[in-house]
Amino acid sequence: RPQMQHRHRGTMTAHKSKADTAQAVDVLLSSLKHPATAEIQMLRAIVCEVSPSIQEGVKWNAPSFRVDEYFATINLREKQGVGVVLHFGAKVRDVAAGPESIDDPDKLLKWLAKDRATVTFSGKDDIAARKPAFQAVLRQWIRFA
Repeated sequence: RPQMQHRHRGTMTAHKSKADTAQAVDVLLSSLKHPATAEIQMLRAIVCEVSPSIQEGVKWNAPSFRVDEYFATINLREKQGVGVVLHFGAKVRDVAAGPESIDDPDKLLKWLAKDRATVTFSGKDDIAARKPAFQAVLRQWIRFA
């Protein structure tokens, strides 16, 4: 995959780290032997299907996704099922975000702050059933990423 560039403080910089690749996610997952690997792989595909501008990488020692900035990270510590943390970059920013900014008719999002929410899936069937609603949320979320 081509390396994405992003704006940072008015300049263009590239994600050039080995951690900013889908291959880094593959290596991480193979080394973890996570019990929800199949579900994580499903989520990776679902997130990447939303837009060709979405790229994968390892951030916070977990599979993560970015457009300009990282906006989603798979929660590898979820107790039941598998989760995704949606955020607006690594730093809290003053963005027009929060429950009023994202249309979430299926109530997938559990808001932790105005710039961060989680979505939790119980397993493969739940991921498949809620895929359209999750992708609709992601399409909105990446506008702020």
